Amino acid sequence: MDFKLISSAFKYGEPIPVKYTCKGENVSPPFQWTAPPENTKSYIMIAEDVDAQFGWIHWVFYNIKAKVREIEENRPKEYELNDGSCQGFTDFREVGYTGPCKPNGTHKYYFRLYAIDTTLKSHLNMTKEDIMRQIRGHVLATAEYMGTFAI
Repeated sequence: MDFKLISSAFKYGEPIPVKYTCKGENVSPPFQWTAPPENTKSYIMIAEDVDAQFGWIHWVFYNIKAKVREIEENRPKEYELNDGSCQGFTDFREVGYTGPCKPNGTHKYYFRLYAIDTTLKSHLNMTKEDIMRQIRGHVLATAEYMGTFAI
């Protein structure tokens, strides 16, 4: 089964539009994905600058319901959203999406969507590390999408 993630905002491997960076509106980009594997209970989206010295987490978004097939643009920067999904703590020490900002040179930003067979036990300000510990042994599939950014 081919689990794929796409965005209508930019093509894979191309520059992330300014709108989705700190130089613009700094809103989260939209994403869509194909049907997940059987037994998927929820999704997790993690956005990371892999070229930062130790990696840099830009978005931690989890408990996205299994029936969902897209993330709309400009998700509110709130811990718990109306649909029951949650956003965790980024390396900016904030909840919600923060776009690319002031990289040294051109950086690659990976948006990874995990289809998992459970729903996470959430607590305020969960980090990528908290989530990765909880999903060990529960990942059914992973899809990724990459964009770049340079000043």
